[in-house]
Amino acid sequence: MQIKSKSNTIMDIMKKSIFLLVVIIIALSVNTFAQQNSLAVAGEKHLTNIKQLTFGGENAEAYFSFNGKQLSFQSKRDGRGCDQIYSMNINGTGTKMVSNGEGRTTCSYFFKGGKKVLYASTFGGKKECPPNPDYSHGYVWAIYPDYDIYTSTPDGKDIKPLAAAPGYDAEATISPNGKKIIFTSMRDGDLDLYSMDKDGKNVKRLTNELGYDGGAFYSPDNKQIVYRSFHPKTKEEIDLYKLRLSQNLIQPTVFELWVMNADGSNKRQVTKLGAASFAPFFTPDGKKIIFCTNYYATDARKRNFDLALINVDGTGMERVTFNESFDGFPMFSPDGKKFVFASNRNATTVGDTNVFIADWVW
Repeated sequence: MQIKSKSNTIMDIMKKSIFLLVVIIIALSVNTFAQQNSLAVAGEKHLTNIKQLTFGGENAEAYFSFNGKQLSFQSKRDGRGCDQIYSMNINGTGTKMVSNGEGRTTCSYFFKGGKKVLYASTFGGKKECPPNPDYSHGYVWAIYPDYDIYTSTPDGKDIKPLAAAPGYDAEATISPNGKKIIFTSMRDGDLDLYSMDKDGKNVKRLTNELGYDGGAFYSPDNKQIVYRSFHPKTKEEIDLYKLRLSQNLIQPTVFELWVMNADGSNKRQVTKLGAASFAPFFTPDGKKIIFCTNYYATDARKRNFDLALINVDGTGMERVTFNESFDGFPMFSPDGKKFVFASNRNATTVGDTNVFIADWVW
């Protein structure tokens, strides 16, 4: 009887342990589901398993490494006055600063092979953060002339300028085959797109029309380029654009999306929305473009930005996100299965922008 009692006691303990384990697993599953569900917004049928990777402050422009295992992004974390470049694993771990902590940085990108990182910084002009633009002109973006493009190792060492020239050089991204870089530059007096080899050689101007051309990405087959543009038409628009440019400013109230061949030929306009549309990126099959736009905004100041899909020929536009604040900077992983974007959703403080990753569903 004593042995049986001990056996029963052991069995009871095992049953209770298993029961507690099941309860814990269910609780964790429910909690995970609740967290994921809290990040989802009704109507977002293309996004599932949404996970938040950064928490608090301003974090944006997260771009996948070529192997899909890391992200580079810019952030004002750690109390910094302006953006610095960071990297992290796609699960949000292993965050570390890549840039040197000086000046303002933007638009980072891993090279193929992961041994170098590309980004733009103003530190070559001054180590301090450059002043914010004067918003008495209205909502404007600063085109800091100290911006130059640099490369470094992923740990921030061996910083070197790439194709440096007087004036603004930034917004650089790398082609999927790793051979070409496209960037925006003021080197010829206007804000145009240029391509160059990955080592900075063979710089070629791709756009020539008066106005701003930028934020460009190559298509998956490396044959096309998508970008945002504002081309002033009337005398009033031209005069204002030139005035703002002389002040190192642009007004990003209306951007349309364009596509061209990788050599700059066959330019064609994709959107005609009369809205601020930017951050375009090709879908993995190269047939559509996902981008950020305030076209759907109903507030008077057009502050609500959402992601939308559109065919390369400008047809079949579809809204992707329905969060009533900001969703932008979209990018597909190299294998097309993951999707990263920046958003104001789930913000603990009004205005917080964080990086999110999701599984993409067609």
